[in-house]
Amino acid sequence: MCLLMHDVEPMKPSNTGWLIADVIDDTTAFAWSRTEVDPELLRLLADPQWQPYIVFPGEFVAPERVVSQVRAEAGKRPLFILLDGTWSEARKMFRKSPYLEHLPVLSLAPEQLSRYKLRRSKRDDHFCTAEVAALCLELAADVAASEVLDAYLDVFSTHYLAAKFQMPLDPTDAVHARLAPYIPAV
Repeated sequence: MCLLMHDVEPMKPSNTGWLIADVIDDTTAFAWSRTEVDPELLRLLADPQWQPYIVFPGEFVAPERVVSQVRAEAGKRPLFILLDGTWSEARKMFRKSPYLEHLPVLSLAPEQLSRYKLRRSKRDDHFCTAEVAALCLELAADVAASEVLDAYLDVFSTHYLAAKFQMPLDPTDAVHARLAPYIPAV
């Protein structure tokens, strides 16, 4: 995973990008800037071990750039570039990042609606960054990592909302039980 993070997004308590980094070892994060690009990001995108995909809705992209499946060339692993920010920030990042224009755009078509409740888009088909990452992992046939990330997001959301509204937590509820098998014994 490669997170391209807008401005103060990493500082927001509702940000889910760090959940991805907790679950996926090969996660890198870069601050996005309209006027500058981190040379390390350019090196990552050019690294021959990776097949980069920028993950973005296909309806906003020229059809010839859009792919709906992960098809890495022989010897290459998929690298999912996630635009971490609000929907309007992500659109701006996509439009104003010429170094991404040569990459295929992975357009997700999930059958479910977003479950993310910490911030809301005006559309139910807009997903938070961790939901997008879980969908990408599923497409890349890493079902176990997808399930762990999805369960972790639910636990994170439950804890966040409980703290926000000063509600008690039940560590034995269904949300925690779903994540429990993935937590290593201490």
